[in-house]
Amino acid sequence: MSTFIRWCRFNLVGAIGMVFQLAVLALFNWCAPGHYLLATTAAIELTLLHNFVWHLNYTWRDRREGSALLRQLVRFHTANGLVSMVGNLAIMRVLVREAHLPVLVANSMAILVCSSVNFCLGHEWAFAARPCHAPLECPPRSA
Repeated sequence: MSTFIRWCRFNLVGAIGMVFQLAVLALFNWCAPGHYLLATTAAIELTLLHNFVWHLNYTWRDRREGSALLRQLVRFHTANGLVSMVGNLAIMRVLVREAHLPVLVANSMAILVCSSVNFCLGHEWAFAARPCHAPLECPPRSA
């Protein structure tokens, strides 16, 4: 699969994940108003697991063969989790506290800022193509 097609799939999953995260954040923010950083943390965690399932089965489904599911989950959660958690929380704090933006607007901006880094980490590390040691068993390379 070409990197461009994979990037398009990543962004589709990301758009679905963004709607999911904003809905969860709205719910948590409604249930516990004033605790936007805690609500954001919980929404990010649920979205990470949501997106992992979609990326595993759609964006990088051709890279599932021969890879341990737990290994991919740990790598995805470590890489994308770290970027999403640190990036979202830092950006949210500045945009909500300092710029006085609404929580959902600030979170939308934070998600968009973190997405390119998350694609690169997913493509090159979390769901990286496994090296092929036997040429006859290797799938054909795509552009």
